[in-house]
Amino acid sequence: MLRLPLLVFLGLVQLTYAQFGKNCELRQLKINLIHPGIEYEMALGVNSTLDIRVAYQTSLDPFTERPIENYDFFPALTLQNRYYYNFGSRGRRGHQIYGNSANYIAPSVSVFESGSRVVEGAIAEGVFATTGLVTGLQRSYNSGLSFSVDIGAAYYWGPFDEGIQPVFNLSIGWIVNEKRWCVGR
Repeated sequence: MLRLPLLVFLGLVQLTYAQFGKNCELRQLKINLIHPGIEYEMALGVNSTLDIRVAYQTSLDPFTERPIENYDFFPALTLQNRYYYNFGSRGRRGHQIYGNSANYIAPSVSVFESGSRVVEGAIAEGVFATTGLVTGLQRSYNSGLSFSVDIGAAYYWGPFDEGIQPVFNLSIGWIVNEKRWCVGR
């Protein structure tokens, strides 16, 4: 009976040591300039992070007849589970990986609050969301400047005609706080 707790303890110790040599930054807080807001990214594994963004973001306007042609700013919450797949090749070429400077693929979920407004002669209100898959890249510099761009497809759902639409995001900002424990520093 004593073996099970001992094995669990040794397994947890092994996981702790396995996570020490992360390629990803343990955590970093950024202020976004293009989409005014904040972004927090924390390491989940050796090459993966959870990215949480709260900002005014540009999005397709789902309350118009042609959403693909109409954009607007909405308060939004975005979550991405980023898997960075080229830390090793960037390091071998002598490129910096500080601040999670690598390419990634991520499932992405965004929730937008449209508020109450008049669109095409009718009152439009409600919450809408996107769920999809994006691929992108992020680059950060020792000065603190950081940018990321991702593109993909997402299923838009909410109080309108649902469907798959393109997703594009550009973030330019400043790293305010980070824990520099990544291998590339």
